[in-house]
Amino acid sequence: MEPALQRRVQRYGWDKAANYYETSWQKQLQPAQEKLIQFADVKAGEKVIDIACGTGLVTFPVAEKVGENGFVLGTDISDKMVEMAASTAAEKNYLQVKFERMDAEELKVEDNVYDVALCALGLMYVPDPMKSLKEMLRVLKPGGRAVAAVWGKRDHCGWAEIFEIVDKRVSSEVCPMFFNLGNDSTLEQYFSAAGFSKIASERISTLLEYSSGEEACIAAFAGGPVALPYHKFSSEIKEAVHAEYLDSIKSYQKPDGYLIPGEFVVCIGCKNQ
Repeated sequence: MEPALQRRVQRYGWDKAANYYETSWQKQLQPAQEKLIQFADVKAGEKVIDIACGTGLVTFPVAEKVGENGFVLGTDISDKMVEMAASTAAEKNYLQVKFERMDAEELKVEDNVYDVALCALGLMYVPDPMKSLKEMLRVLKPGGRAVAAVWGKRDHCGWAEIFEIVDKRVSSEVCPMFFNLGNDSTLEQYFSAAGFSKIASERISTLLEYSSGEEACIAAFAGGPVALPYHKFSSEIKEAVHAEYLDSIKSYQKPDGYLIPGEFVVCIGCKNQ
């Protein structure tokens, strides 16, 4: 897919997914987000940029850590995500937080400004993850640290069939390289090639819990990366993709819902002094 088209698909796709995102994924993404925050070791008074921030699931806990004397900039390619996050910030009176719509590959930020750069489960959607990582390095102060989390290996993620199921109905190629960064040592190699040092990573196995097939389908289709093509489907096609997806995860069905295996990789690197 052409990079410009991929960015457009992501921008408007996540606009569609925004209203379903937290209810569908907040609990499921928590292990990766908590590990990312732990790796970052954010301190009071620090300046942090949270790239591909979504509705602020990482931004707001980090804002608590930096406190009133710190600052957090949340950026996302989706207008709707930024709008929802900014609304939450205003509602909760987070004066140390600001949200802006921004491309992860071209941050509208000066060099050497931030102590910490974060990207929780966003690099998989970027046309050029290396360019995004180099942008993270650029905006960090010397000695600053960057932490990114991505989904792990395809065969360790039980929900992975959604891409093939959607692509059979429409030539979307939503995320052709979605699982690449989760392969053995790939994310670490990207960090190194981007110029980071003191690189460390951790792989996390998890279970995505859903109380029903309907809840699992809403998360997979309406609240995730295939939201844009999914919202264009007719009712009949939606029923068909739901049935096919539920068949793909039937081995994970329990009496009270679904426990779908998943995997994350979290990686940290530092900018040389």
